[in-house]
Amino acid sequence: MMQPGVFVEVNCQQKNRNGQRICGDVFLSRKVKEESRVVVVLSDGMGHGVKANVLATLTATMALNFAREHKQAERIAEIIMNTLPVCSERKMSYSTFTVVDIEEGGKATILQYDNPRTLIFRGNKPLQVPWNCIVMNSEKNRGKEIHTCTFEPLKEDRLVICTDGITQSGMGSPAYPFGWGEEGLTGFVIDQITQNPVISARRLASRVVTMANKNDQYLLKDDASCAVVYFREPRRLLLVTGPPYEKEKDAVLAGMVDGFNGKKIICGGTTSDIIARELKREIKDSFEFPDPELPPVSAMEGVDLITEGILTLSKVVLILQDYNNNTVLGKGPADQIVRLLRESDEIHFVIGTRINEAHQDPNLPVELEIRRTVVKRIARLLEEKLL
Repeated sequence: MMQPGVFVEVNCQQKNRNGQRICGDVFLSRKVKEESRVVVVLSDGMGHGVKANVLATLTATMALNFAREHKQAERIAEIIMNTLPVCSERKMSYSTFTVVDIEEGGKATILQYDNPRTLIFRGNKPLQVPWNCIVMNSEKNRGKEIHTCTFEPLKEDRLVICTDGITQSGMGSPAYPFGWGEEGLTGFVIDQITQNPVISARRLASRVVTMANKNDQYLLKDDASCAVVYFREPRRLLLVTGPPYEKEKDAVLAGMVDGFNGKKIICGGTTSDIIARELKREIKDSFEFPDPELPPVSAMEGVDLITEGILTLSKVVLILQDYNNNTVLGKGPADQIVRLLRESDEIHFVIGTRINEAHQDPNLPVELEIRRTVVKRIARLLEEKLL
């Protein structure tokens, strides 16, 4: 059984082959809510550019859907190999893939075809698990090998999944005449985890891709993708906005904030004043305006961020609507909220329902919605963009 309270962090970083605008590797990840499963797929299409991307997209999509349906490994591979379109130049269809299926009960199953072997780390040490080799017997795919393994992950375990653009980086160079290889990648990951035992999946994957690019003298010879799955303690966040409907509950709200185990954000001047009063703490205002559209942030002992309320939350919605992996966040209050939301796994919203008369003025912009509606939008966007 997987240890209770373990969060599965998944992230993939990619860099295109030098001169290519489209990556021939495709990464997909889905959480199957009804079964509390996480399915991760990384595929590398033959060649480069658009054709490779099409092959990899078809492969990754099929692999993801079939894995969700609990199809057998050999059946998944057979269907994918028989479905891929034939390249007009090479007269063949080919795409590698790695599928990781993590179940709530604690079992993780890895299925892969022709990608570099998935590395498993327990802390900063490689974990050796037995791999099974399935040799396909169908007429079209006879002799092709699929490798599978199953293990029970523990807290602080990591999986490092990559395409051959990572392991073959540096090939032909004096340092790596035969490429970086599994050994070089393993040593690099061990060093990164040793230096920072809680390094995030995003940062570790990014550093692997950056190192592969460096191995190729910053002129990548192939698309390079690295996905990391990190089993860790969940990062918790509490966002409070709006005072309680009944003033008698002010102390309850303050106690909830004070006793929360995780990071804390308070949105709203009235709300922060109530909590400061009940906890007998001082609010320190800032006079810096990194975002001219919003009032500056404030600070209070025991709280990570204090901002204005509805205007700032509405700006959070706008940022999340356009958010993607390439989004660069600024230093404004809304950007800081998005950054904290992005870094958290378990987010608790506490919404006070006392009406602020200032927000009922019909002359104010339509976008200035009541806080409950805005927070619902934020929650929905977080599920769509970051879940």
